[in-house]
Amino acid sequence: MRLIKLLVSEDSLDSALDVLEGENIDHIVTKEATERRDTVLVEFPLPTQAVEYVMNQLRDAGVDDREYTIISSAETAKTQNYHELEERFVAGVEEDDSVAPEEIRAKALDMHRTAFTYYAMTVFSAIVAAAGLLLDAPAVVVGAMVIAPQVGSALIASVGMALDDRRMIWLGFRDQFVGLGLAIVGAFAFGLSLKHGQIVTSVLDVSTVGQISKRISPGLLSITVAFCAGAAGAFGLATALPVSLVGVMIAAALIPAAAAVGIGLAWGLPSVALGALVLLVVNAVAVNLAGFVVLWYFGYRPIDWDEDDIGGTRETLRRYAPTIVGLTVLVSTFVVAGGLVAAEVSFTNGVNTAVEDVMQNDQYEDLELTSVQTEVQLARHVGETPEVTIVLNRPADEPYPGLADVFKQRIVDETKRDVDVSVQFNDVQTTSSTRNEQVSERRENERLESVGLPTRRPRHL
Repeated sequence: MRLIKLLVSEDSLDSALDVLEGENIDHIVTKEATERRDTVLVEFPLPTQAVEYVMNQLRDAGVDDREYTIISSAETAKTQNYHELEERFVAGVEEDDSVAPEEIRAKALDMHRTAFTYYAMTVFSAIVAAAGLLLDAPAVVVGAMVIAPQVGSALIASVGMALDDRRMIWLGFRDQFVGLGLAIVGAFAFGLSLKHGQIVTSVLDVSTVGQISKRISPGLLSITVAFCAGAAGAFGLATALPVSLVGVMIAAALIPAAAAVGIGLAWGLPSVALGALVLLVVNAVAVNLAGFVVLWYFGYRPIDWDEDDIGGTRETLRRYAPTIVGLTVLVSTFVVAGGLVAAEVSFTNGVNTAVEDVMQNDQYEDLELTSVQTEVQLARHVGETPEVTIVLNRPADEPYPGLADVFKQRIVDETKRDVDVSVQFNDVQTTSSTRNEQVSERRENERLESVGLPTRRPRHL
């Protein structure tokens, strides 16, 4: 519940009391508590879900709440009509979890940390994430997400754009830009120390490490995670739900990618650094845009927002310049970075199609596809040829000479891009009974195919 303390001028007092009495809100009026003789202090308790509705009613009645308004937390209220308010707004037909704009601004700013604390925790989390990536240890990477402070800066920027608060927009974007930059530098310095100290061998191809390979090939699934993380954070902020766990999700979309950029730079692998950088930029923009969209959907607007005034006039553009500039930067960046991701997705789809076509050949029916890893084609711009790594299970001791060349030719025909192909085999031995079953299954599939029926053996990608 919330306790509202509102300074009201005597000219607006009757209107304010009419609203409170009309809503059956218990209140007290204190005249001696203020130095100004033409104002009084009105105090009343409300369920959290009712704050925005009641404050809007007071504003519509002509009450100016910008001079002195305090919305504080309270444990309980024993008043005549408070139970009725709970029935209306907490578990009744007017149930609503949203909080007042004043409160959402305060909640977002409460997550702001001093520059030293914010940047130090960001660097620490990036170093821990880099260690987790190199160790291929998901638990360590998750630990880095827990200590990362990115949720505060992301939500401050989203709230600032929704409420057109210049200071919040600047704080949010500054902390994210500088913080993620320091995260990359921290991971880079940490990677160099490990490499030159021979703690991790300098000849290691870090792109083959599982936790790193997941961060160097941006795709739609990664962007989906970022959008959902930003939306969930804004949803929790706007509905009085805890956002601490959501902070882990926002960090999951940002910190490991930033650490992967630093590692790629430390090992001198442009394909790793570029892929992770694209993922980092797209995810950061997606988190902020999703947060803004959710807050806007919930109806959060600048205090002086009036839809009748919105018409693209010069005055409107000047009034809401901070929000317009912030959204323009985010959308423009997302279009550019999103275009790069779309190109990578198209390239990856082409590679998958080509690999599938090759695997359909009868001569490779004993092979089982385990994974396909594709480096970003942006590596072409720095003088590198993207590499496609294909992992297959094969019967033990059965050679497949020239298979890499077969894959390469089919991929080049499909994507119109030059690639290097690496084929890795996992030798698999099966018992005789299993082998006989496979032969029988193969013959049955051939019979089904001859009569135009679907086979029972699925093709794996």
